[in-house]
Amino acid sequence: MDNNDILIRLRYALDIKDTDMVEIFKAGGIALTIEDVRKMLIKSKDSFNVEVEAEDETEENLICKNSELESFLNGFIIFKRGEQEQKPGEAEKPVLAITNNQNMNNIMLKKLKIALSLTSEDMLDIFSEAGINVTKGELSALFRKEGHKHYKECGDKYFRNFLKGLALKNRK
Repeated sequence: MDNNDILIRLRYALDIKDTDMVEIFKAGGIALTIEDVRKMLIKSKDSFNVEVEAEDETEENLICKNSELESFLNGFIIFKRGEQEQKPGEAEKPVLAITNNQNMNNIMLKKLKIALSLTSEDMLDIFSEAGINVTKGELSALFRKEGHKHYKECGDKYFRNFLKGLALKNRK
């Protein structure tokens, strides 16, 4: 899944309006216009036709980078839960946690859990809504820090089904 596809699925699953998308990006530290957001929400063309339609894609489609997607998720947390005040003596945390494409789904899952105030039971319900049976142990392994002996990488299949279950649950 590419980042544009993730944005499209998130927007559909959570029924977010274009104006709210602009506000969420702004809260995450990226200033975009409604037109920019709409260009990000266009599905990418097939990679087979890249040479033929490369010029068209740059005009109508804005590619969402990992940093922009993570800024959107950070902004979504602020949008849903409000800005968190920094406590005195607390070191400032690094803003962006996505360092590579391998741990990206895990981080997005964590950020969605925080933003939507989901419990583990809620998340298990969302997965089961999509037809995937995930145990509590598997779920906790997805939230562990990379490098932990019980850490499990969240594959595209899990994340895609989580978004599908989220859409089914929110759009009833």
